[in-house]
Amino acid sequence: MKSLNNIDSAENSIKIVLIGLDNSGKTSILSCLRGIKRISAFNSPQPTRGEDWQSFEALNSHYVIFDLGGQRAYRDDYFNDFDKYLIGTRKIIYVIDVQDINRYDEAIEYLEKVIVSMEKDKEINFSIFLHKFDPDIVFDKDLSEKAINALIKRIKKTIPPKFNYSLHKTSIYAIFEKSTIN
Repeated sequence: MKSLNNIDSAENSIKIVLIGLDNSGKTSILSCLRGIKRISAFNSPQPTRGEDWQSFEALNSHYVIFDLGGQRAYRDDYFNDFDKYLIGTRKIIYVIDVQDINRYDEAIEYLEKVIVSMEKDKEINFSIFLHKFDPDIVFDKDLSEKAINALIKRIKKTIPPKFNYSLHKTSIYAIFEKSTIN
């Protein structure tokens, strides 16, 4: 695991933080952002233990992307010093596994902690990805448009007024795609 202290802190770097529960798809999203197109790379990614980050060049920019492992054992540690992740961050992407209906409550609770922890840094672009939104691949028989719409309503109710965010359905089924939810 690479340490936060080893980061090349070039001022022109675009720093992004991926956060969410374990198995939500953060590492797969990071692979897509890095331009990895081999579908075999997405078959069985290893879970991120604690924090990991990757630095790379893409689209004439330098990116530093943090992937914060979502296992319960690590989550509280992030909030002990969440400011270290916020310093220089331009974007936070909170990822929810839309297929994992049984963990919606846990995902919303974690989302609330993230929002409270970044309230003083409202300049950071904040996105919520409803990930694994693959209509042709359904792992949970209870997953339906009604369940997803109920989740979206809960998310919107959780977000404080005047908190700037965007909400997207995302998938890596076609490598990676996202669509904005109004």
